[in-house]
Amino acid sequence: MLTALNISDFILIDRAQLTLTHGLAALTGETGAGKSILLDALGLAVGGRATRGGVRQGASQGVVAATFEVGSDHPVWRLLDDNGLASEDEAGEDDQIILRRVQNADGRSRGFVNDQPVSISMLREVGEALLEIHGQHDGRGFLSASAHRGMLDEFGGLQAKAAKVTALWRTWRDAQSALEERRREQAAAAREAEYLRHVFEVLQKLGPQPGEETALAERRAVLIAAEKVSEQLCATAAAIDDGRVEHNLSTGLGHVERAAALLPEAQSLKEAASRFAAALSEAAEGRAALDRAISEFGADPDEVDRTEERLFALRGEARKHGVAPDALSTFLEKITKALDDVEAGTAAFADLDRMAAAAKTSFAVAAAALSKDRMKAATKLDVAVAKELAPLKLGKAHFETQVTSDPDNPTSDGYDRAEFMVTTNLGAPAGPLKTIASGGELSRFVLAMKAALAAKENRTVIIFDEVDAGVGGAVADAVGERLARLARDAQVLVVTHSPQVAARAQSHWRIEKSQTKSRTTTSVTMLGADDRVEEIARMLSGAKVTDEARAAARQLLGAPVRKSTARKPARKKLVKAG
Repeated sequence: MLTALNISDFILIDRAQLTLTHGLAALTGETGAGKSILLDALGLAVGGRATRGGVRQGASQGVVAATFEVGSDHPVWRLLDDNGLASEDEAGEDDQIILRRVQNADGRSRGFVNDQPVSISMLREVGEALLEIHGQHDGRGFLSASAHRGMLDEFGGLQAKAAKVTALWRTWRDAQSALEERRREQAAAAREAEYLRHVFEVLQKLGPQPGEETALAERRAVLIAAEKVSEQLCATAAAIDDGRVEHNLSTGLGHVERAAALLPEAQSLKEAASRFAAALSEAAEGRAALDRAISEFGADPDEVDRTEERLFALRGEARKHGVAPDALSTFLEKITKALDDVEAGTAAFADLDRMAAAAKTSFAVAAAALSKDRMKAATKLDVAVAKELAPLKLGKAHFETQVTSDPDNPTSDGYDRAEFMVTTNLGAPAGPLKTIASGGELSRFVLAMKAALAAKENRTVIIFDEVDAGVGGAVADAVGERLARLARDAQVLVVTHSPQVAARAQSHWRIEKSQTKSRTTTSVTMLGADDRVEEIARMLSGAKVTDEARAAARQLLGAPVRKSTARKPARKKLVKAG
């Protein structure tokens, strides 16, 4: 349960400290006194949205802390353990959870669980596991048929199964989308099959190779350069082949050798003869090397033509298909695969077909099972709500959860559509809640459904904000009695303007607003027995509290009726906020 709520510098509240007990607690006060501020503060502590106006004027930050005592078997402990937030104090007591929110004046805020910093989403998740706030306009949610299926799943404990159905739906739709995309690709390929075959035949005949265009361009450059080199080499060979070089060297060598024979001691003649002999030998070797160069660089006109023809063919096909010449081989592989897909037909989609069919079957099985569970849950919800109607003075009314399954039109939520149907008069046809129930009846129907749903939850605290709006007299007393019974199993806080409801509470707090020339403050006061009589008498009679109203208040509270004294009972303010 919620054992303490501490508020500092929040809107109109300077400081407030509320100590709460088990059972039904009533929060009362004049309209505009600030009851909603108290609930807003509690909502902030459990992860609600922070606003720039949340910090009291003149303060740098506001702080709200809510302390809960929770049983060891509550699901919230697993949530805390999974996120490393569960802690044990020095005394070994581990049943207390403190949620704290610090908000700056600029609207930024920080969240803490057991003094450990957490994200606001984490704070909200923990808060939702502990506390549920039903605002005074929450009944509108019950009027929307789109929300009814979720409420039914919550009542039946079917959220996990519904989430599984949603996941299976997405798997099926993803597989189906992949199959349809493949079919579209295949259909487009089939329409272009004739063109693809023509391109395939041309490229296959051409036979492009990776990097071929680069190699051909380099060879062509060499061949064009070699043609000019060959001309120079042939002219050199022609100059040597006229015979004058070798003849002159040979003649000169002969003359020098004869001279050397006549003068054998002349070293210069021997050296000249050696060099002429060497020159004649080098000339012969140079001529042989020249022949080899002519053979190597002699341009082959046919090779030049063949190279250029191949190169221009590759470049022409590349331009035609908008690819680089060296990418033609890859492009041919792509064309080949496209033709393979066309030729293979539906066989190419066998795996995708099987995946889509299997996913559809899994979804259908889970959705059908969920439909059966929803039907059972609907019957149980109808019984649970029916038990609540008579005590709320709706004994002649009938409530029915209408579940319609349509397997031919599945959605991510399965096959089902759920809607709450009611009739308030015997013999009248049932209709949607939003069109049948009057304002006062709607409040009671909503309370009946909330009571039925709350019985299936693990909330530690349930808060109702003016759930008794639009009702009075015996009906209001019935609402109070039902809230009191609900508080036997969970701590219930109710903001109310109904004296009948307030009188049923085990504890009673009054919220008041006071104003001075410079500021407005809000105070929260826990009422003792005499103060409760005065407060309920005020709720009964209005601005002027009469003795008759006090007597009626004591009767509602079950206290003995007594004559009023001249002096009103002293009021003990436990908390001053402003």
